[in-house]
Amino acid sequence: MSRLAVWSGRLALFALVVTVLSIIIVRSNVLEIGPALATFGGALALAAAAVLLALASFVTIWRQGLAGLGRAVGALLLGVALLAYPAYLGYRALTLPALADISTDPANPPRFVALAQQRPAGRSEYPGPTAAERQRSAYPDLAPLVEEVDPQTAYRTALGVALKRKWQLVDAHPPGTPRREGTIEMVARSPIMGFRDDVVIRITPGREGTRIDMRSASRYGTHDFGDNAARIRSLLQDIDDAIGDLPEPQAAPEEKKPPAKRPPRRR
Repeated sequence: MSRLAVWSGRLALFALVVTVLSIIIVRSNVLEIGPALATFGGALALAAAAVLLALASFVTIWRQGLAGLGRAVGALLLGVALLAYPAYLGYRALTLPALADISTDPANPPRFVALAQQRPAGRSEYPGPTAAERQRSAYPDLAPLVEEVDPQTAYRTALGVALKRKWQLVDAHPPGTPRREGTIEMVARSPIMGFRDDVVIRITPGREGTRIDMRSASRYGTHDFGDNAARIRSLLQDIDDAIGDLPEPQAAPEEKKPPAKRPPRRR
């Protein structure tokens, strides 16, 4: 039995255990984000070592005719599977700008109010004009959504669409008077690691309908790998589709005028 194949299998299984453990730590918020990510980084290092040992074991098995090919192949496949998604994120980090706060209105982004208490210090305000210019260059399609409905309908539709995504509702204020904006603050989580991203939706009454702006910002890190832009793009599309599916308001029936009385005939 090839010792390299044996150790590659052991490292691959240990890397899997550490990966699952790190995901549990991040999602349960037991430790700070730094130690949790360090645990995940250690799992990736173990997976990479398992892949290297598996490749080296192929050479010894071929030359010396040793057993253990199945273990080496299993370790290789498991290690590659653990490294595939981080490698994809690395590719996106190279192709997308380092942004972690995205808004459909960079000049006047929606503000975090209730969520400002949960975000780390200094991360509640929008980064500034430099980040706005990089955002426009990377995501030119992100723009406010303007719908020909009243603000209350837009608010109810946006809140319903967001709640279907199982996001945590933190605060919500419906639009009141024509000058008062409606806001919805929620927390979204990434599907695998469960990282928390903060979302605020702003509903603004206008002359020609209602304007819907959205802001999505990561709590930690300087690169979101395009997740915030994708979240905004997807949610606004779903809101637009939901508003488009609303039944059109029926016009009130016209009141029939009573027939005019004829003057009496003269004999």
